[in-house]
Amino acid sequence: MGNFAKCHLAFVFRIRPRHLRQKSAVCVVWFVPRKRKNPLLKMNIFRLLGDISHLLAIIILLQKIWYTRSCAGISGKSQILFALVYTARYLDLVTAYVSLYNTCMKVVFLASSYATIYLIYMKFRATYDKNHDTFRIEFLVLPAVVLSMLINHQFSLLEILWTFSIYLESVAILPQLFMVSKTGEAESITSHYLFALGSYRGLYILNWIYRYWSEGHYDLIAIVAGIVQTVLYCDFFYLYITKVLKGKKLQLPA
Repeated sequence: MGNFAKCHLAFVFRIRPRHLRQKSAVCVVWFVPRKRKNPLLKMNIFRLLGDISHLLAIIILLQKIWYTRSCAGISGKSQILFALVYTARYLDLVTAYVSLYNTCMKVVFLASSYATIYLIYMKFRATYDKNHDTFRIEFLVLPAVVLSMLINHQFSLLEILWTFSIYLESVAILPQLFMVSKTGEAESITSHYLFALGSYRGLYILNWIYRYWSEGHYDLIAIVAGIVQTVLYCDFFYLYITKVLKGKKLQLPA
Protein backbone atom coordinates (compact mmCIF):
# COMPACT_ATOMS: atom_id res chain seq x y z
CA MET A 1 0.00 0.00 0.00
CA GLY A 2 3.02 2.28 -0.08
CA ASN A 3 2.14 3.46 -3.60
CA PHE A 4 -1.50 4.10 -2.74
CA ALA A 5 -1.08 7.86 -3.10
CA LYS A 6 0.39 7.44 -6.60
CA CYS A 7 -2.02 5.07 -8.32
CA HIS A 8 -5.64 4.02 -8.59
CA LEU A 9 -6.75 0.69 -7.22
CA ALA A 10 -9.41 -1.44 -8.85
CA PHE A 11 -11.24 -4.45 -7.46
CA VAL A 12 -13.09 -6.72 -9.84
CA PHE A 13 -15.60 -9.24 -8.59
CA ARG A 14 -18.41 -11.27 -10.16
CA ILE A 15 -22.02 -11.01 -9.09
CA ARG A 16 -24.39 -13.88 -9.95
CA PRO A 17 -28.03 -13.25 -9.03
CA ARG A 18 -29.97 -16.21 -7.61
CA HIS A 19 -32.69 -16.16 -10.26
CA LEU A 20 -30.19 -15.93 -13.16
CA ARG A 21 -27.92 -18.91 -12.60
CA GLN A 22 -26.37 -18.72 -16.05
CA LYS A 23 -25.69 -15.01 -16.21
CA SER A 24 -23.34 -12.96 -14.22
CA ALA A 25 -22.24 -9.38 -14.00
CA VAL A 26 -18.85 -7.92 -13.48
CA CYS A 27 -18.58 -5.02 -11.08
CA VAL A 28 -15.51 -2.83 -11.06
CA VAL A 29 -14.94 -0.57 -8.08
CA TRP A 30 -12.36 2.17 -8.43
CA PHE A 31 -10.71 3.78 -5.46
CA VAL A 32 -9.31 7.18 -6.40
CA PRO A 33 -7.01 8.58 -3.73
CA ARG A 34 -7.47 12.18 -2.69
CA LYS A 35 -4.68 14.42 -3.88
CA ARG A 36 -2.69 15.82 -1.00
CA LYS A 37 -2.06 19.52 -1.20
CA ASN A 38 1.41 20.77 -0.57
CA PRO A 39 1.20 23.43 2.21
CA LEU A 40 4.00 25.37 0.50
CA LEU A 41 1.71 25.90 -2.49
CA LYS A 42 -0.78 27.72 -0.26
CA MET A 43 1.79 30.34 0.71
CA ASN A 44 2.46 33.40 -1.39
CA ILE A 45 5.98 34.52 -2.18
CA PHE A 46 5.96 37.25 0.50
CA ARG A 47 5.27 34.86 3.36
CA LEU A 48 7.83 32.36 2.09
CA LEU A 49 10.49 35.06 1.78
CA GLY A 50 9.50 36.36 5.22
CA ASP A 51 10.03 32.93 6.78
CA ILE A 52 13.37 32.59 4.98
CA SER A 53 14.45 36.01 6.24
CA HIS A 54 13.42 35.04 9.79
CA LEU A 55 15.43 31.82 9.60
CA LEU A 56 18.39 33.72 8.17
CA ALA A 57 18.31 36.14 11.11
CA ILE A 58 18.39 33.23 13.56
CA ILE A 59 21.28 31.56 11.72
CA ILE A 60 23.26 34.81 11.63
CA LEU A 61 22.75 35.36 15.37
CA LEU A 62 23.68 31.83 16.45
CA GLN A 63 26.66 31.75 14.09
CA LYS A 64 27.89 35.10 15.41
CA ILE A 65 27.75 33.96 19.03
CA TRP A 66 29.18 30.49 18.44
CA TYR A 67 32.09 31.31 16.14
CA THR A 68 33.20 34.46 17.95
CA ARG A 69 32.63 32.72 21.32
CA SER A 70 31.06 35.97 22.45
CA CYS A 71 27.62 37.51 22.83
CA ALA A 72 28.93 41.07 23.02
CA GLY A 73 26.52 43.53 21.46
CA ILE A 74 23.55 41.16 21.76
CA SER A 75 20.68 42.04 24.07
CA GLY A 76 19.81 39.07 26.25
CA LYS A 77 16.60 40.84 27.24
CA SER A 78 15.40 40.99 23.64
CA GLN A 79 16.10 37.27 23.32
CA ILE A 80 14.08 36.58 26.49
CA LEU A 81 11.18 38.51 24.98
CA PHE A 82 11.40 36.54 21.72
CA ALA A 83 11.41 33.29 23.71
CA LEU A 84 8.24 34.45 25.48
CA VAL A 85 6.71 35.34 22.12
CA TYR A 86 7.34 31.92 20.57
CA THR A 87 6.34 30.03 23.71
CA ALA A 88 2.99 31.81 23.96
CA ARG A 89 2.31 31.58 20.22
CA TYR A 90 3.22 27.96 19.67
CA LEU A 91 1.54 26.26 22.62
CA ASP A 92 -0.93 24.96 20.05
CA LEU A 93 1.78 22.51 18.96
CA VAL A 94 0.21 20.00 21.33
CA THR A 95 -3.39 20.70 20.32
CA ALA A 96 -3.41 21.37 16.57
CA TYR A 97 -1.59 20.15 13.47
CA VAL A 98 -1.53 22.27 10.32
CA SER A 99 1.30 20.85 8.24
CA LEU A 100 4.80 19.42 8.55
CA TYR A 101 6.24 22.73 7.37
CA ASN A 102 4.30 24.67 9.99
CA THR A 103 5.30 22.29 12.78
CA CYS A 104 8.98 22.31 11.80
CA MET A 105 9.09 26.11 11.72
CA LYS A 106 7.51 26.34 15.16
CA VAL A 107 9.99 23.86 16.63
CA VAL A 108 12.94 25.68 15.03
CA PHE A 109 11.86 29.07 16.40
CA LEU A 110 11.26 27.67 19.89
CA ALA A 111 14.49 25.68 20.03
CA SER A 112 16.64 28.48 18.62
CA SER A 113 15.25 31.09 21.02
CA TYR A 114 16.06 28.99 24.09
CA ALA A 115 19.42 27.96 22.62
CA THR A 116 20.29 31.65 22.24
CA ILE A 117 19.33 32.36 25.85
CA TYR A 118 21.49 29.44 26.98
CA LEU A 119 24.49 30.76 25.04
CA ILE A 120 24.08 34.29 26.40
CA TYR A 121 23.35 33.57 30.05
CA MET A 122 25.22 30.29 30.53
CA LYS A 123 27.93 29.27 28.08
CA PHE A 124 29.26 32.73 27.18
CA ARG A 125 27.92 34.73 30.10
CA ALA A 126 31.37 36.25 30.74
CA THR A 127 31.05 38.16 27.45
CA TYR A 128 27.50 39.39 28.06
CA ASP A 129 27.38 43.18 28.33
CA LYS A 130 24.79 43.51 31.08
CA ASN A 131 25.91 47.06 31.87
CA HIS A 132 24.44 48.28 28.58
CA ASP A 133 21.50 45.85 28.40
CA THR A 134 19.42 47.77 30.92
CA PHE A 135 16.03 48.18 29.25
CA ARG A 136 13.11 47.55 31.65
CA ILE A 137 11.32 44.75 29.82
CA GLU A 138 8.45 44.71 32.32
CA PHE A 139 7.31 47.96 30.67
CA LEU A 140 6.80 45.93 27.49
CA VAL A 141 5.46 42.67 28.93
CA LEU A 142 2.78 44.11 31.22
CA PRO A 143 1.09 46.33 28.59
CA ALA A 144 1.11 43.37 26.18
CA VAL A 145 -0.63 41.24 28.82
CA VAL A 146 -3.29 43.89 29.48
CA LEU A 147 -3.91 44.55 25.78
CA SER A 148 -4.22 40.86 25.00
CA MET A 149 -6.90 40.55 27.69
CA LEU A 150 -8.83 43.57 26.40
CA ILE A 151 -8.39 43.35 22.62
CA ASN A 152 -8.48 39.88 21.12
CA HIS A 153 -10.45 37.79 18.64
CA GLN A 154 -11.79 35.36 21.23
CA PHE A 155 -11.57 35.26 25.01
CA SER A 156 -9.94 31.84 25.31
CA LEU A 157 -6.57 30.81 26.71
CA LEU A 158 -4.82 29.96 23.45
CA GLU A 159 -6.28 32.97 21.65
CA ILE A 160 -5.21 35.36 24.41
CA LEU A 161 -1.71 33.86 24.42
CA TRP A 162 -1.51 34.21 20.63
CA THR A 163 -2.63 37.85 20.85
CA PHE A 164 -0.12 38.49 23.65
CA SER A 165 2.66 37.11 21.45
CA ILE A 166 1.67 39.41 18.58
CA TYR A 167 1.70 42.51 20.79
CA LEU A 168 4.95 41.57 22.50
CA GLU A 169 6.76 40.70 19.28
CA SER A 170 6.05 44.17 17.92
CA VAL A 171 8.24 45.73 20.63
CA ALA A 172 10.59 42.85 21.52
CA ILE A 173 13.46 44.38 19.53
CA LEU A 174 13.44 47.60 21.60
CA PRO A 175 16.00 46.37 24.21
CA GLN A 176 18.38 45.50 21.35
CA LEU A 177 17.97 48.89 19.67
CA PHE A 178 18.31 50.59 23.05
CA MET A 179 21.54 48.69 23.70
CA VAL A 180 22.98 49.69 20.32
CA SER A 181 22.03 53.28 21.06
CA LYS A 182 23.80 53.19 24.44
CA THR A 183 27.00 51.64 23.08
CA GLY A 184 26.93 54.00 20.12
CA GLU A 185 27.60 51.36 17.46
CA ALA A 186 26.92 47.80 16.34
CA GLU A 187 29.12 45.14 14.78
CA SER A 188 28.47 44.42 11.12
CA ILE A 189 27.24 40.90 11.85
CA THR A 190 24.80 42.25 14.46
CA SER A 191 23.58 44.77 11.91
CA HIS A 192 22.98 41.98 9.39
CA TYR A 193 20.98 40.09 12.03
CA LEU A 194 18.80 43.13 12.75
CA PHE A 195 18.27 43.82 9.06
CA ALA A 196 17.17 40.23 8.37
CA LEU A 197 14.83 40.34 11.37
CA GLY A 198 13.31 43.63 10.26
CA SER A 199 12.95 42.39 6.68
CA TYR A 200 10.97 39.41 7.94
CA ARG A 201 8.34 41.68 9.43
CA GLY A 202 8.28 43.98 6.41
CA LEU A 203 7.71 41.00 4.11
CA TYR A 204 4.88 39.80 6.32
CA ILE A 205 3.14 43.16 5.89
CA LEU A 206 3.32 42.61 2.12
CA ASN A 207 1.94 39.12 2.76
CA TRP A 208 -1.08 40.57 4.56
CA ILE A 209 -1.67 43.10 1.77
CA TYR A 210 -1.52 40.33 -0.82
CA ARG A 211 -3.89 38.09 1.15
CA TYR A 212 -6.39 40.91 1.50
CA TRP A 213 -6.18 41.58 -2.23
CA SER A 214 -6.41 37.92 -3.29
CA GLU A 215 -8.54 36.37 -0.52
CA GLY A 216 -10.30 39.26 1.18
CA HIS A 217 -8.72 38.08 4.45
CA TYR A 218 -7.14 40.37 7.02
CA ASP A 219 -6.25 40.31 10.72
CA LEU A 220 -6.36 43.83 12.15
CA ILE A 221 -4.46 42.90 15.33
CA ALA A 222 -1.56 41.37 13.42
CA ILE A 223 -1.49 44.20 10.86
CA VAL A 224 -1.38 47.02 13.43
CA ALA A 225 1.27 45.24 15.52
CA GLY A 226 3.30 44.51 12.39
CA ILE A 227 3.21 48.15 11.33
CA VAL A 228 4.39 49.24 14.80
CA GLN A 229 7.24 46.74 14.63
CA THR A 230 8.28 47.87 11.16
CA VAL A 231 8.22 51.54 12.17
CA LEU A 232 10.67 50.75 14.98
CA TYR A 233 13.10 49.45 12.36
CA CYS A 234 12.80 52.40 9.97
CA ASP A 235 15.64 54.44 11.46
CA PHE A 236 17.82 51.34 11.58
CA PHE A 237 17.03 50.47 7.94
CA TYR A 238 18.13 53.93 6.85
CA LEU A 239 21.43 53.69 8.73
CA TYR A 240 21.99 50.13 7.49
CA ILE A 241 21.58 51.12 3.85
CA THR A 242 23.58 54.35 4.07
CA LYS A 243 26.41 53.05 6.26
CA VAL A 244 26.74 49.27 6.67
CA LEU A 245 26.27 48.51 2.98
CA LYS A 246 29.00 51.05 2.26
CA GLY A 247 31.43 49.38 4.65
CA LYS A 248 31.01 51.85 7.51
CA LYS A 249 30.12 51.13 11.13
CA LEU A 250 26.50 51.44 12.14
CA GLN A 251 25.74 54.00 14.81
CA LEU A 252 22.33 54.87 16.21
CA PRO A 253 21.66 58.33 17.60
CA ALA A 254 21.58 58.36 21.40
